[in-house]
Amino acid sequence: MELAATDHPHVLVVTGMSGAGRSSAAKILEDLGYTVIDNLPPRLLVPAAQSHDIPEQRHKRLAVVIDSRGGLPIGELREAIKELSREGVMTRVVFLDADDDVIVSRYEENKRPHPLGHETISESIAAERELLSDLREEADVTVDTSSLNIHELRDRLTAQFSEEEMTRPMRVSIRSFGFKNGTPRDVDLLFDVRFLPNPHWVPELRPLRGTDERVAEYVMGEEAAKEFVDRADEMLAFLIPHFEAEGKSYLSVGIGCTGGHHRSVAIAEELRRRLAQHGITATVRHRDIER
Repeated sequence: MELAATDHPHVLVVTGMSGAGRSSAAKILEDLGYTVIDNLPPRLLVPAAQSHDIPEQRHKRLAVVIDSRGGLPIGELREAIKELSREGVMTRVVFLDADDDVIVSRYEENKRPHPLGHETISESIAAERELLSDLREEADVTVDTSSLNIHELRDRLTAQFSEEEMTRPMRVSIRSFGFKNGTPRDVDLLFDVRFLPNPHWVPELRPLRGTDERVAEYVMGEEAAKEFVDRADEMLAFLIPHFEAEGKSYLSVGIGCTGGHHRSVAIAEELRRRLAQHGITATVRHRDIER
C-alpha cells in the first residue's frame, strides 16, 4: 500500500556557520517533534536515518547537526543524501548563516573559543566560510540569523519544518527589503526594483508605506512596474513546478528597493496576488518597512 505523505520519513541536515544558531535550531526542532543528533559525521547519516525509520514510530522525523568541528567531507555528505533519496527518504539541507560582525559579537559575548581555533575569531570565521562555501551553495534552505532573536528563529523554523508544513506543497516566501540595510543572505531569487520611480520623492507619499493603497497605485501605475510584475509572475509560475519536481520544498524571493518602504513592498504584495491566481500561496514579509 502506498504511504500517505505524512508517513514518508524525512531528514533535516542542519549545518552552517559556528555562532549562527545551530544549537538553538536543534532545540527548536526537538520541540517540533524531531529526533536530533548533534555533531554527526556525514558517513553515519545513512545508518542513523535507517535506524530511526522503524515501523513502530508514528513520526519518522530526524534532524542531524553536521558542522565543521571535525572537518566537513562534503563528498561524503552528497553521497549520503543521494543514497537516502534512492531509499525514498526526503532530505533537506538547512544552512544557518550570519554576518561576520554578528558572529564575532556573539563569540565575544559568550567568551567561548571558535571551534576552528585560529589565532583570532575573524580568521576562524574566514576559514570556516571557505570550508562551507560549497555546502552553502547546495543548501535547500538558508536562514540568515543576523537580525533574528530566538523567538523569530523559532517562528521561521516552525513555519518551514513543522509536521503540517512539511506535508504541504512548496512554500513560497516573498520578502521586501531595502538595499541600504543590507542584502538578505537567505533568498533563492532576488529582484532589484530601484529602476522604478521612488514615492519617497513625492511629499504626500513619503510618510506612507507600500501597503497603503495610494502608494501601491503610484508604483503600479508605471508601465515598467506592470511589465516587471508580469515577467516575474510568468517566470515564477514556470519555475515553481520544476523546483517541486526536483524535490525543493521552499522558495524564498527577495524584492529590494532603496529603503524597503515603498516600491519593494508594493511589488511584493502585487506579486503575491498574481501567484494566488495560479493557485500558488505565498507569504510576504516586509523586513525593513518600519526602519
